Amino acid sequence: MSLFEKPTVKPLAERMRPRSLDEFLGQEGALGEDKALRRAIVKGDTGSLLLFGPPGVGKTTLALLIAEASGLHFELFSAVLNGVKEVRAAVARADEVRRMEGRGTLLFVDEIHRFNKAQQDAFLPYVESGKVVLVGATTENPAFAVIAPLLSRCRVVQLAALSPAHVHDLIRRALEDSTRGLGARDLRLEEDVMDRLVHLAGGDARRALTILEALASAVEDGADITIETVMEAAQHRTLIHDKSGDQHYDLLSAFHKSLRNSDAQASVYWLARMIEAGVDPLQPARRMVAMAAEDIGLADPMALQLAVSAMHAVQNLGLPEGRLPLTEAALYLAQAPKSNAVTLAIDAAQREVREGDQHEVPLHLRNAVTGLARELGHGKGYLYSHDQDGGVSQMSCLPDALVDRRFFDPAGRGFEAKVIERMRDADRRRRGEVESGE
Repeated sequence: MSLFEKPTVKPLAERMRPRSLDEFLGQEGALGEDKALRRAIVKGDTGSLLLFGPPGVGKTTLALLIAEASGLHFELFSAVLNGVKEVRAAVARADEVRRMEGRGTLLFVDEIHRFNKAQQDAFLPYVESGKVVLVGATTENPAFAVIAPLLSRCRVVQLAALSPAHVHDLIRRALEDSTRGLGARDLRLEEDVMDRLVHLAGGDARRALTILEALASAVEDGADITIETVMEAAQHRTLIHDKSGDQHYDLLSAFHKSLRNSDAQASVYWLARMIEAGVDPLQPARRMVAMAAEDIGLADPMALQLAVSAMHAVQNLGLPEGRLPLTEAALYLAQAPKSNAVTLAIDAAQREVREGDQHEVPLHLRNAVTGLARELGHGKGYLYSHDQDGGVSQMSCLPDALVDRRFFDPAGRGFEAKVIERMRDADRRRRGEVESGE
């Protein structure tokens, strides 16, 4: 070590990493005393796994504990930094370890969802041959992020964000541990300060310990850590969110369903969650445009116009100003009368087109722009609607086989009540049931 080099000190989160399953906090659903996975880990026979869960829940730690319990060499591999070439190099090292030490290798692939299909394929022969035990970590649903052949060879283990009680225990453990933690510093946190720190962590153990370490560096030994110190060190809460994975689409889903259910309070909450998590504001804007057509439709034709206007406004304004037209649109859509009649209409029509006969366009609806077309009867019997009473002629525009078929059936909410009246009037006029002049 040179004169100017400082000794490397591991981060608190690394120092406090659990050394055994007994120290592992949370995940009782997967690692409880009576769970099959825990028994397999203790026996050293887990096989290949995919660990699925949000950041900071212990995916890497669990892989390390599995390797230790199984007597396997641990090989860390990052899907962000490495490619197929590095996969082969890792397998070559595994062969060397087996030859020199007589033990296998656990290949831990962090963020395995970042690999494309071809890159994921590279693991298959080594997993099948038993050259490596593969443990992949992902924050995205493996059903969508991992190729089927790899999925079929791995057990999927879902890990949940830590509960507030578990984060509380983790922080307390770090404060009291004099060997690996901050026990020698004699730092004190009142319960309200602890609660705030737990809240800021958002179920992420690494985030909790990183904030705690920042707090410790900002105060003297024996100090009381205050709320002000916590907020200064943490800056703001990191919300659980992945911009292209399940959590992202779960938030969009919750937003859409709250709008559909006319829950204004929930709609604003889920919108705020997305804004605070850094979601592209055009995504909730586009979802509102789709929702206005799907769930409101003609019950309130203004809903679609307002949603489109909000989308254009946020395009021009950006954030933070763009949150206001987004919120205005969300509140309007939440309180608008609901109808899915538009959705059902196009679904029914498309189903008829896909599954029914391919009907000819009736002759009276065909263009008669040439002499030959007129000779063939194109346009014969066509009635110009504007020349008829009420603007509706006694002429069907559906193929004969579908004359009585109903695709659009308004629910009668909001403006659709007027739509029903207008449709009934048009139907009567087409059937000739309305006297001239009515």
